[in-house]
Amino acid sequence: MVTIYDIAKRSGYSITTVSKVLNNYKNVSEKAIKAVQEAIDELGYTPNSSARTLATNKSWMIGVVFAEHLGVGIAHPFFSEVIEGFKKHVELYNYDLLFVSRHMGLQEETYKHLKHRGVDGVVVVQSFGEDLIGGENSPIPAVYIDMPLKQPGSVYSDNRHGSSLAVNYLTELGHERIAHIMGDQTNFAGEERAIGFLKAMEKKGLVVPEHYLVNGGFFSYEGGREAMIRLLALSERPTAVVVAGDIMALGAIKVIKEAGLRVPEDISIVGFDDIALAKHVDPPLTTIRQDKDLIGRQAAIILLNKINGDQDSSSRVVPVQLIKRGSCQLIRG
Repeated sequence: MVTIYDIAKRSGYSITTVSKVLNNYKNVSEKAIKAVQEAIDELGYTPNSSARTLATNKSWMIGVVFAEHLGVGIAHPFFSEVIEGFKKHVELYNYDLLFVSRHMGLQEETYKHLKHRGVDGVVVVQSFGEDLIGGENSPIPAVYIDMPLKQPGSVYSDNRHGSSLAVNYLTELGHERIAHIMGDQTNFAGEERAIGFLKAMEKKGLVVPEHYLVNGGFFSYEGGREAMIRLLALSERPTAVVVAGDIMALGAIKVIKEAGLRVPEDISIVGFDDIALAKHVDPPLTTIRQDKDLIGRQAAIILLNKINGDQDSSSRVVPVQLIKRGSCQLIRG
């Protein structure tokens, strides 16, 4: 069995330097890192997890907590892509992920469970409510995705700007009667996207009737359906709808078709997320793309820095992009 002593002998560097390279310490020269890595590759060294844990006083494990109202966790396409981006980055530093039961959410039991398992840090996805994981006095470093909190640091998309991009595009196409299917307003992303929508409409000098703002709930297909049914029942229905999530947008499009209307000929639709399915539906969905891989990587960088003693808790706001497809159309005179 190859040991770090063999690596030290082959590379020409001390056991201390080899240990630092294996544990990703920053105060090691590029030359030493290259020599040690070459020795590792040549000897086929695989670190023993138990020995590594004892040597470094780390578990090399990161907890993953889903605290979201839908209760679907990683099955949601947005969350799964974000966690994949997170996972790819922490794996570069030899960390494994421990997924906490989605039924636990942000509860005291969750904190106790993570503490018992000895995780080095935790990533909380789509958080809400009281922070029981990574507060100021918590020994567990934490990062939050989609929920800005002052203490632990967080990563989220520029939701307001995304709604603004959607409104600006629709007005360029001649739309003025624009409605908004909102995400639930107790949810950070839902609230921010609604604020962005209203501010953009105000900037364009367009009035938003109260009944043009419909709560679609927690970003579900059914929520999008129910909200669109309400909009279609209006005496003066909108010519375009900005929807706070792609899955809700798909539900809205289904209702429009069931009513004998067409997208985009009768009603234009803009979603938010750019899930993988968005480009394959009929019509392909115009949407606001969140850079889900970058969100995951930024969260990983923050958390790894915190695990290594960097207490920077500033938030990272990830840019968004308008993706034009086939669900919007120019208003015909």
